[in-house]
Amino acid sequence: MASVGVLLSLLGLVVLSNSKCIFEKLEVQDDNPPTGCVDKNGEEHKFDSEWVEDCMDCSCTSDGLSCCSKLPDENAEVPEDCELVLDKEDCSAKAVFKWDKTKECSPI
Repeated sequence: MASVGVLLSLLGLVVLSNSKCIFEKLEVQDDNPPTGCVDKNGEEHKFDSEWVEDCMDCSCTSDGLSCCSKLPDENAEVPEDCELVLDKEDCSAKAVFKWDKTKECSPI
């Protein structure tokens, strides 16, 4: 039942941060219980581990692999006179004025 609470908490974070999350449930194959989670690159991560991959905060639990983007959705709302600039190398985002991209504007 605790995993349901964790899942609901993660869903709440998705709404608040306007970012993308994924969850992959662990599957038992050939009656061999998994010893961890395998990421998209084929690397295995032990249970209760956390890492960052492609601007995603990832974690592995006995329930499965969970990853949430550190960046807001590119369609996130910003004030009308601003635009969202994503830096995928630094995993950062900021809203800047459309007429002066060197000046940050405050979100609503």
